[in-house]
Order: sequence, then C-alpha cells, then structure tokens
Amino acid sequence: MTSEVRTSAAGFWYDEDPRVDALDVLNALRRYRSAEAAAQRRAREALGIGENALLALRALLDAEEAGRSVNAKDLAEQLDITAASTSALVDRLVRSGHIERNPDPNDRRGVILTATGGSMRQVLRVIDQLDARAIEATDHLSSDDMAVIVAFLDEMVRVVDGVDSLRRRSA
Repeated sequence: MTSEVRTSAAGFWYDEDPRVDALDVLNALRRYRSAEAAAQRRAREALGIGENALLALRALLDAEEAGRSVNAKDLAEQLDITAASTSALVDRLVRSGHIERNPDPNDRRGVILTATGGSMRQVLRVIDQLDARAIEATDHLSSDDMAVIVAFLDEMVRVVDGVDSLRRRSA
C-alpha cells in the first residue's frame, strides 16, 4: 500500500506543497469503496452466496467466537431483514451446507444456527485478514487524525442517508 496522495494540482516543478482538495478526498474514498466491494465480491463468489448470506455467516462466526448462540430471530435483527427473508436465507444456507440448525439446549422448541464448512471458514478468514490489514494501516495515525477521519466518514454517512430520504420525500 502506498502513502502517495494523488492530487488534482497542476504539478508545476516549483510547487513544493501539492494541495489535496475535496475532489481528491472523494476520489480516494471511491477508490477505497471499489476495492472493498471487489474483495467482498471475491469472497461471495468463492462461497457461491449473496451479500446477506455472507453477512449472516460472518454474524454466526462472530457469535461463535464470542461464545454466543444465534437463532433466526437474532439473525433477522442483526441483518435488519424480515422473518420471512431470514427463513428463506437460512433454508438456502442449510441446503448449501454453510450452516446447520441445532436444537437449543435451553428451549426444546428453539433452534440455534451454527456455521459449518472448511472452505467457508477459509474465505471468512481471508476477510478477517483484510480487516486486520486495514487496522494495521491505521496504526500510524495519531488520535487527532483518527478523530478527523471518523468525523468525516460519519458526515459522509449522513450525506448518503440524506440522499435516500430526499428521494423518498420527492416520490
């Protein structure tokens, strides 16, 4: 990973202080989003599953690592999808061998969902490695720099969320 900043400055040989402007920041953000989306797509393709399925598998593995059990209702809440969508998703993941339904030891009518499959775990490990490398990329930043970045990204979330609400209001 390079720390070179691409700017829209003309690049005159006597310009010792190339300026980074808003367009440069937004272009860097777009490049990052594209790279992250491509990494997620490669993981989904390796597993032969969709985005919600990958999120579900990750949620199950995170819960397993934390020593928590997950049922379909928990999964629906985490993914913010309906009970019907969750049921269809779980059915697909069970058929494909990515998850199992197990009896809940605390509720004889309940069902606990668990992740399975060596290849699936391998792909999720790759995603976790990407996350770890992303954390390493921030290690050199000062607390003040991190605060600026977090504030910027939070503002971008508000901007993007605002676009959705504007579209709904105009419809």
